[in-house]
Amino acid sequence: MAQQFHLADLFETVAATVPDKIALESDSLTLTFAELNARADAIAAGLAAHGVARGDTVGIYMMNRAEYIEAFIAIVKLGAVPFNVNFRYREDELRYLFQNASAAAIIHGAEFSGIIRALQPHLPDLKLAVAVDDGSGADTGGLVDYGSLLDSPAVSQFERDEDDILLIYTGGTTGMPKGVMWRHKDFVFGCIGGAGYFTPSGAMQVPQDIADRAANGYPLKLFPLAPLMHAAALWAALSALFNGLTVVVDENRTFDPEAIWTKVEALGVNIVQIVGDAMAIPLRDALRANPDRWNLQRVVNVGSGGAVFSQSVKDDLRQLLPASVAITDGMGSSETGIAGAGAISRDGMMQLPSGDNLKVVVDDRFALAGETGIIARSGHMPVGYFGDPDKTAEVFRMIDDKVWVISGDAGRLKQDGMITVFGRGSTCINSGGEKVFPEEVEQVLRDHPAIRDAVVAGQPDPRWGERVVAIVSPRDGAVRPALADLREFLGQRLAGYKVPKALVWVDEVRRSPAGKQDYRWALSVAANALD
Repeated sequence: MAQQFHLADLFETVAATVPDKIALESDSLTLTFAELNARADAIAAGLAAHGVARGDTVGIYMMNRAEYIEAFIAIVKLGAVPFNVNFRYREDELRYLFQNASAAAIIHGAEFSGIIRALQPHLPDLKLAVAVDDGSGADTGGLVDYGSLLDSPAVSQFERDEDDILLIYTGGTTGMPKGVMWRHKDFVFGCIGGAGYFTPSGAMQVPQDIADRAANGYPLKLFPLAPLMHAAALWAALSALFNGLTVVVDENRTFDPEAIWTKVEALGVNIVQIVGDAMAIPLRDALRANPDRWNLQRVVNVGSGGAVFSQSVKDDLRQLLPASVAITDGMGSSETGIAGAGAISRDGMMQLPSGDNLKVVVDDRFALAGETGIIARSGHMPVGYFGDPDKTAEVFRMIDDKVWVISGDAGRLKQDGMITVFGRGSTCINSGGEKVFPEEVEQVLRDHPAIRDAVVAGQPDPRWGERVVAIVSPRDGAVRPALADLREFLGQRLAGYKVPKALVWVDEVRRSPAGKQDYRWALSVAANALD
């Protein structure tokens, strides 16, 4: 019985309520809730036997596998602190991350064994490295085998408290990654909806409510497509598990839209969780190219979070998928949790309702109607950045006797109380004294019939200070428009100062594994092209 809002307590209650229901379904491993719970108990005991203790930080460094979620649950059962590791990082980036996190243990895919061995001498806090068999056949000599931990005798229960923390490392698209510290209780309500997303009874009031949600929730399968190392996918997966739903984990190492739709049909997936246009566009294109190939009648929702999901792409999916499928869009970040599901205005921009815990901040005050500032959230939120009190003080501010996390996303408060979301304020372009938010321009660029994807960056301009540069990739077979023609198209929907003054064509617009725009790459491409 769940005594507190601790992830281990809550998961164990779900497992006791629906023990025989499938929890995880992947290419190599399918587990019921009872099996997942027992295996996680063994892994937790095995970690403890190797010296990993309550409060130690444990990195999860692997591509999508059922073991990713299993390891996460095991770590929180132990009372240790899980943190995510970007599998695209190189050695120097990994050294920074592991040192910043004071990693005591790393659970990693066997394919990364070589780089882990190379890093071990540089990680003074590291007690243990555990290799997960990922089918790569990599040499794991000198490392602990994950499978051996499954033979560990379970411990009745480790000490735990709902104020225990977990770390979510940011993507680092605009700077070095930072570890965001979430207390378990705040994480439950701020990031996974208080177990209320998939049940008509809403969020929990007391911990034991989790049993009712698991027993009476909808019998659904959720398929998160993004890497589990990113918050959007992990939070979606945990939200589903904590409601007794089945999570489908795709071990495919590339994003293959046709294979995804085939799996959705074969497994009877109900909810497809994506991250913006980077995933939505190829999924849409696969449906267009293969009409009537897949029976998708069991799909009820395609939901996005974590990156821009253009209105035109949503409209296309509504036309291509069964009429009963809901296309939804949400907003959140590692620092704010899930800020809410937004409506979309006529110009394609996300709108969020302001309220007691969601406002726009200008300097150290709340915005008046018509003002543009930074979106801030209060309520269930993180306690700060791991080992970085200066950055914590900058982002977590006291306003009117209440702590607010300043998200970094720019927004404008409208007369009706809605907030128009413009995207990261740090990428804002100042052209002739006017602010240009890249996402606003990118939305319109993607509506052009010849453009597949787009990113906008600023470049120095002797007259305007900065000029807007569009970096775009073409649709297959499309005739590329000239800059003048594109400016005319954009000028019908955007103020003149927002219309790009330069255009760069690329084969593919680079994004992070989670689908977010890589603005550092965009700045480099723009600078090199216009040099």
